[in-house]
Amino acid sequence: LDRTFGGITMLPPYQRGIGEWYNGTANAIYQNMNYIVDNKCENVLILAGDHIYKMNYQKMIRAHERKNADVTIAVKEVDMKSASQFGILSANKNGDITEFEEKPKNPKSNLASMGIYIFKFEVLKDMLLSYCGPNGSEDFGKDIIPRMIGRYKMNAYKFHGYWKDVGTLEEYWRANIELTGDYPPLDLYEEDFKIHTKSEELPPVKFGKNGVAKHSLVSNGCIIKGYVENSVISPGVTIEEGAVVKNSMVFTNTVIKKDSIIDRTIIDKRVVIGKNCRIGIGEDYTPNREIKEKMNSGINLIGKFAVIPDGTYIERNCRIMSRVEEYDFDSKRIKSGETVHSSKEGSFFDLFLT
Repeated sequence: LDRTFGGITMLPPYQRGIGEWYNGTANAIYQNMNYIVDNKCENVLILAGDHIYKMNYQKMIRAHERKNADVTIAVKEVDMKSASQFGILSANKNGDITEFEEKPKNPKSNLASMGIYIFKFEVLKDMLLSYCGPNGSEDFGKDIIPRMIGRYKMNAYKFHGYWKDVGTLEEYWRANIELTGDYPPLDLYEEDFKIHTKSEELPPVKFGKNGVAKHSLVSNGCIIKGYVENSVISPGVTIEEGAVVKNSMVFTNTVIKKDSIIDRTIIDKRVVIGKNCRIGIGEDYTPNREIKEKMNSGINLIGKFAVIPDGTYIERNCRIMSRVEEYDFDSKRIKSGETVHSSKEGSFFDLFLT
């Protein structure tokens, strides 16, 4: 990826000190149109950032060129029960797209857009200049693709492999936990299609005399003296004696102290869970009062740098915000659906520690 020609170029929003932050997928491309023009490309491949899958894009590009399509959309058949969560399209027997609707209440088919597009450059430029920027359109699925139906040659490229949209909290959690099974739907160890990731320069995993990990992914630098099951443990995590972690994701350099029990929780980096805590308990699934539509499946969130006091009980659908400290807790028991905020939230200091 480190090359004189090609490679990866980061184009963060607001990088030139003018304009505005990205407001959607189409708006992000629109704001970087000069970069695409300078590269003199014939086709532009646009990918989503919240999907998990493995795909050889060369096959899709060849299909796009063979059919001389103006735009090709990667699609996958989904369960009709969940079709309303996606952009749904209809296509004829030749693969030509005839209809498209973003998250329809009553979907006409189960052919879901994967958020992967190949545009002819000139078509992409015309659409974005016509509808983005001052004209207000921001998203491909909502604003751009529907306007192209009947006007351009649009092709559906069917994908038959594993694909997961992790745009919701539960799907993000589920996609990670699925990787811990004996036969995960996504093969992380396939020699012919390696997944490259950041590797921490840390010692090997160390297990104490009572340390156990079952059906879990445990990264380098971890010290496991407790019990781990069906969980993803990031580099540098310490799980002390008597601690139990199940069905959870624990991020880098977090410490879970003695005799604490964690279930169905996502814990961000550099968190300290005190002794004898219980997180993810009870049968009360009251949705989080601040974000009911996003946290209602029983999963807890603990933000980075948080410190959970010894003996704290946290039920379900709770949020412990970043940099929460012991004095931010009014009670040792956090009821389902509650949020604990930090007195430091929104401070200037936060900008340098995200």
